[in-house]
Amino acid sequence: MSARYAIGIDLGTTHSALSYVDLEASDGEKTAHGVLPIPQLSAPGTVEDLPLLPSFLYLPHPDELAPGELALPWTHEDPRNGGVASDNAIAGEMARSRGATTPIRLVSSAKSWLCHPGVDRRAAILPSDAPEEVTRVSPLEASTRYLQHLRRAWDHAHPDAPFDQQQVTVTIPASFDPGARELTAEAARNAGYASATLLEEPQAALYSWIQGSNGAWRKQVKAGDIVLVVDVGGGTSDFSLIAILEVDGKLEPHRVAVGDHILLGGDNMDLALAHLVARKLAANGTQLDAWQMRALTYGCRGAKEHLLADPNATTWPIVVPSRGSKLIGGSIRTELTREEVTAFITDGFFPRVEAGARPATRTRAGLTQLGLPYAQDAAITRHLSAFLARQAGATAELEGFAGRVSAEHSFLHPSAVLFNGGVFKSSILSQRVMDTINDWLYMEGAEPARMLEGADLDLAVARGAAYYSYARRGGGVRIRGGTARSYYVGVESSMPAIPGMEPPIQALCVAPFGMEEGGELELPGQEFGLVVGEPVHFRFFGSTTRRQDQIGDVLDFWGPDELQEMNEIQATLPAEGRTPGDVVQVKLHALATEAGTLELAALSPEGQRWNVEFDVRNTANQ
Repeated sequence: MSARYAIGIDLGTTHSALSYVDLEASDGEKTAHGVLPIPQLSAPGTVEDLPLLPSFLYLPHPDELAPGELALPWTHEDPRNGGVASDNAIAGEMARSRGATTPIRLVSSAKSWLCHPGVDRRAAILPSDAPEEVTRVSPLEASTRYLQHLRRAWDHAHPDAPFDQQQVTVTIPASFDPGARELTAEAARNAGYASATLLEEPQAALYSWIQGSNGAWRKQVKAGDIVLVVDVGGGTSDFSLIAILEVDGKLEPHRVAVGDHILLGGDNMDLALAHLVARKLAANGTQLDAWQMRALTYGCRGAKEHLLADPNATTWPIVVPSRGSKLIGGSIRTELTREEVTAFITDGFFPRVEAGARPATRTRAGLTQLGLPYAQDAAITRHLSAFLARQAGATAELEGFAGRVSAEHSFLHPSAVLFNGGVFKSSILSQRVMDTINDWLYMEGAEPARMLEGADLDLAVARGAAYYSYARRGGGVRIRGGTARSYYVGVESSMPAIPGMEPPIQALCVAPFGMEEGGELELPGQEFGLVVGEPVHFRFFGSTTRRQDQIGDVLDFWGPDELQEMNEIQATLPAEGRTPGDVVQVKLHALATEAGTLELAALSPEGQRWNVEFDVRNTANQ
């Protein structure tokens, strides 16, 4: 059976959503689309259909809730479990609200943990600070559960169009490295997705904007425009640059750059507000412990979302549960005002800085708590200025852009800005970013950038993903670009042993910038020795700035900002009848899969093939 719908899923840090395009009722850029209301528990025994599924998982005590209080519409109609253990874990609105008062049983920010290279993302580590009696889950399993909930919600609403027969796209941050991409794809497979394609969130936001314009997007942009997408979500700040080219008389968007992974978003703002409130309470003699600080952080999240979204709201109450008799009156009650929230977030996270400002770094303590590797500098505008400076020459060789980039420009000049993410529901914050960017442009004699109107800050990513699924079938507008980085594998030089000196490493380009999905490239005329049958490690590097390197190019030297080392992969490749430790003569192939992941293959002259996937598995698959 052919697909009836193109489905887009936003697997977000704080919210997830599902949108769709009816393929039979769509034609060209005119699409019939909708958003799936997601049934979820909002309270024990109460199911509500909501447009968003909060990305929270609550792990109740076995005796905390009766079985009937956990029933969902599909509890007895879907025998599949998508590879996830059956238990009482709750996803969605009830998880978020119940977890605010019992944070030791709440899993949050699973998406941020999924891309954390310093932990085993398949290990049961969440909640990270839960006591021993609380059953934990892995970041991979938590992500799988959200995706599984969305699949079951779809199948319940569309029994005549099963989910696994539709064309599905799942979104990821543009800054996700190949390992995090592969883990997201694995979560989708575990959730019962027969096949899913990955799409970068900033691209999805632009697709949504194009779709929502009903063809009028060509009146807001023109050939030669550079669109900056500023996507500040719950866990990350993502920046992308998309150039508008004219190809065969038609406008065509090309993604030309993405930013590095910046773990800085709404979660940081919630935590910062919690410390602000804690200081206010401490000034009145009330000290909070670590458990209460977590509860306060979730309370501040709700305050931030309501106060930023509703210009008529002036205050929001916050209740922190008591931990004992020392606190008179039970719960601690306080409030945040809209003025406090907007001023604190604006000045702390979006300060007006000069174009030459760069994120601050500090010397770290030798010992630190295990947790997410948040950005050291909270100023998103400083990260943005650094990104635009690194990409100063990103459009220099694009057709139609010759002469537009001056050597005197200290950063790439965007001409339009598209915002995405719930943070920008406050026009104060989006205007602050626009004012800051236009200050930079003014100082270099450039025209001011304009804000693209019509963005859907809550559902843009899901809507755009569905539109992309539709566009891949030949309808609508496609954004071109291929891989967002150049990728390299480390090759150890062959040299005699020298006391006190490690053999130098060269960086071999295995996937050039812009490599198209579905393509497999062989490294030309080069053979390497592949160690089989014993543990080895592979070092991989990525670059968002080296656009000229071609597959097979070898770098002996590179600047500290040119290449970023990614996760090391430890593997034992099958010996295939050889002696462990043998070195096999091979040629290397790079494959950018249709799903949006990247693989490296080694082929022997006899036709044997070893796949070294850019993931975090303990052993590579044959």
